[in-house]
Amino acid sequence: MSRSRGSKNQQNLTARPGRGAADRPGVCQTRRQILFAATATTGAVGIGLATLPFLSSLAPSTRAQELGAPVTVNVDQLDPGELITVIWRGSPVWVLRRTPQMLERMLHKHLIDGLADPDSSVVSQQPPYARNPFRSRRPDLFVAIGLCTHLGCIPLYQPTPGNMPFADDWMGGFFCPCHGSRFDLAGRVAKRVPAPRNLVVPPHQYTKRGSLIIGVDDQRDEMTTIASTS
Repeated sequence: MSRSRGSKNQQNLTARPGRGAADRPGVCQTRRQILFAATATTGAVGIGLATLPFLSSLAPSTRAQELGAPVTVNVDQLDPGELITVIWRGSPVWVLRRTPQMLERMLHKHLIDGLADPDSSVVSQQPPYARNPFRSRRPDLFVAIGLCTHLGCIPLYQPTPGNMPFADDWMGGFFCPCHGSRFDLAGRVAKRVPAPRNLVVPPHQYTKRGSLIIGVDDQRDEMTTIASTS
């Protein structure tokens, strides 16, 4: 019974003529507005995507970012014994304000006798103005690329002298825990460690106001030499 009642009702509904939604003026108008809005939105998205290459061309290239611009550091804010790290050419660069006690220890004969290259004879590791016992333009400020010359690990800053697990009579400096290389507070490498050379001193200079600029100096030939070896 219910099945036959449903069939009869279905026949009455299908046989009855009526106006569909597509024949109603209000519905047609609404549909046209929706289609127009969708078309306009698609066009706007297309224009936006088309401008992306142009906008990308205005941004610095990856190569330019890798080369890096000079970095300015306000060294007046550094406390004695404090080390900060900045990024230049994608590498960490240390800026250390050495204390008078640190400078005195760096001239100690016991320390110098344990260094592989105390006179910075490998010229590619620093500009000529850094070929001195402190490897710097200013004795109190040390600037170096903070990468071990063995495999490029980042050594740890260990300024406190004393007996250490990695060295007896440690006089302060940098220790690379990866393979045990050691450097003094001028980045000079110790004897009998995996690292073959002193830490690299990048080109740098100081402004009249005392700011440090890493990546440029007043001797372009020296800057080219260092850049070609980094």
